Amino acid sequence: MEPLVDFSRNVVSLLGLPFDAVTMQEAVDRVRAAARHRIPFLVSTANLNFAVAARTDRAFRDSVIHSQLCLADGMPIVWVSRLLGLPVRERVSGAGLFEALCAATAEPTLKVFFFGGPDGVAQAACERINRRQGGVECVGFESPGFVSVEAMSGEECIQRINRAQPDFIVVSLGAKKGQAWIERNRARLDAPVISHLGAVVNFAAGTVRRAPRWLQHTGLEWLWRVKEEPGLWRRYAHDALAFARMLVAEVLPLWWQGLGTRDGRDIVPATVDCAASASSFRIRLAGVFDGARVDNLRRAFADAVAATGNISVDLSDVRRIDAAAAALFLLLSARQRDTGERLDLRGASPVLRRQFRYHHVESLLDDVQSPPPQPGGLS
Repeated sequence: MEPLVDFSRNVVSLLGLPFDAVTMQEAVDRVRAAARHRIPFLVSTANLNFAVAARTDRAFRDSVIHSQLCLADGMPIVWVSRLLGLPVRERVSGAGLFEALCAATAEPTLKVFFFGGPDGVAQAACERINRRQGGVECVGFESPGFVSVEAMSGEECIQRINRAQPDFIVVSLGAKKGQAWIERNRARLDAPVISHLGAVVNFAAGTVRRAPRWLQHTGLEWLWRVKEEPGLWRRYAHDALAFARMLVAEVLPLWWQGLGTRDGRDIVPATVDCAASASSFRIRLAGVFDGARVDNLRRAFADAVAATGNISVDLSDVRRIDAAAAALFLLLSARQRDTGERLDLRGASPVLRRQFRYHHVESLLDDVQSPPPQPGGLS
């Protein structure tokens, strides 16, 4: 199956991950539309723990970048966005998304399958949801237990899920394991929508209470979670320390850089030149890619992946990129890895490389060696 990548998404790079700037209602509408039209649609609900884990686990990071919708499921993500003047303005949590889907009155009813969770919890969640007769109907559940991703990916297990004909598979295995299971099996699953929603199965079953709304909106839900599940405090403490380092090394430099460009003095046009050959697509960029000027980049990347083949991007004359441009580079890189085709980002100046580092996407500059020059087209 051809990997789906949509460069028209209003997506920005925050702490090295691409986040969609959407409201809760927009997220609900997209999930329901994907289910209705049977469009493969992976939803990642990335919080601070996701951002921290992605620093040291490339496969986990890639699983988030592969999403068709990445939600800011954590107030630290929203705070960083607001500080940098980015359009991710509200938290859209996985638990909140599921609650909104359950409360929806639109037809048809969304058919859900729970995969994971402690023994008996997924069954209790199904029974409780179906008694309420809301916008979601539970059509099945599976509790594979504490086994490996490979052990819970057998053909019989996948066929049991497919026979239930769900629109939406809710995975609850722990973030890394859940994302790994989704990556391994999403091409074999018939359900169009799939997401790892962590504690949602517990909330739906009523075995764990969710924090009051005022705690959710003030960024203090973690205190409630620690009260309900004391073992979480170690994870939160580790993530808080990592977040402090991110603020100092990446976020504050971006904020300072933004102060120097908001007076309008750095108005530089963004130009894009493209040349295609039988086996590659080459792009030369120049100027500043931020704000509306990122639209040129969207079109060039969409044309490049439509042409298929290796892609080479000359960054020699690029002065600056913003969070939206950084996110587009992440999406392009993930698509090329999925198809086994090369992406070569060449010619970044030390200043531009530093900006890639602040957006935590510097690794994209070093993923491949420069291909040999080809005759014709851009030199």
